[in-house]
Amino acid sequence: MTDQRIELAHGGGGRLSRELIENEILPRFGDGPLRGLPDSATLPAPPGGLIFTTDSFVVQPLEFPGGNIGSLAVHGTVNDLAVSGGRPLWLSLGLIIEEGLPLPRLRRILDAVRAAAAASGVAVATGDTKVVGRGQCDGLYLNTAGIGAPLPGFRLDPERIAAGDAVLASGPLGDHGMAVLAQREGIDILNGPASDSAPVHRLVLAAQPWAESVRFMRDPTRGGAAAVLTELVANRPLSIVLRESDLPFSPGARAVAELLGLDLLHSASEGRVLLLCDPAAAAPILAAWRALPEGRGAAAIGQVARAAPVGCVLLETCAGGRRLVDAPRGELLPRIC
Repeated sequence: MTDQRIELAHGGGGRLSRELIENEILPRFGDGPLRGLPDSATLPAPPGGLIFTTDSFVVQPLEFPGGNIGSLAVHGTVNDLAVSGGRPLWLSLGLIIEEGLPLPRLRRILDAVRAAAAASGVAVATGDTKVVGRGQCDGLYLNTAGIGAPLPGFRLDPERIAAGDAVLASGPLGDHGMAVLAQREGIDILNGPASDSAPVHRLVLAAQPWAESVRFMRDPTRGGAAAVLTELVANRPLSIVLRESDLPFSPGARAVAELLGLDLLHSASEGRVLLLCDPAAAAPILAAWRALPEGRGAAAIGQVARAAPVGCVLLETCAGGRRLVDAPRGELLPRIC
């Protein structure tokens, strides 16, 4: 390709389409199920059935501190499989590219997909590429689907949650949302936030020895920890009490949130796990997490209770009071995934 930008003809099925696939796609992903470019991938069914998920990624900007839309798409998909108690195996990758996207940027994003897939232990098994006219998408949209195998032992069900259960976080919360927001708005802070986008499958594997004691896992993406936990206890005779002093926040994310008056419990994470478990399993799970680089900041942040008002999330503040943690309202942090 002599022109370093995507043209509409790259999506037309002709010579430029073939060059795009042969020069950019196959060198990165063509050594697995994509070899030979079949219309569909033929995959062996793992014992115990399949876990299947799908997602789409429209983040702006496409590149941000700590990652880009390519690594984010892989991590977002494999993490949905992992926190469902599964081992990620395969991904599909659909690209919707806007005419005029610089080819070097596309290459960086595809390289990030390849690196993130390798780090997550998954293969890109099938995919598709479309090109749309200028102004019809914000540079690049990605669509993914993921397939995994269930891990033995996990019985994840919100109905198993009981008073006294511990609430664990695998690391600092809200970094991804603050990093994307700071990049988008040009907020330049020394040692500012970097996205926490990363795979969480090793954290789930580390918790597997105590799988029977694990009630619930979720990656707190859109809406952050507040959205996950308020949804979990809504309309139930339980509450969740968080301890403000134990909430893990990075200095960079905290700085941006305080500057803009935002609640980090509402900010997205893309490489963290929220886990609820029997209190006896909390300490060994935390120890197993902290032995991993991605779990060094793991913390016990609260517990399930029957404290009034039930059906709510409460925060015990450092001042000694309590306040409600509400679900996010409106679009405070649009386009973070």
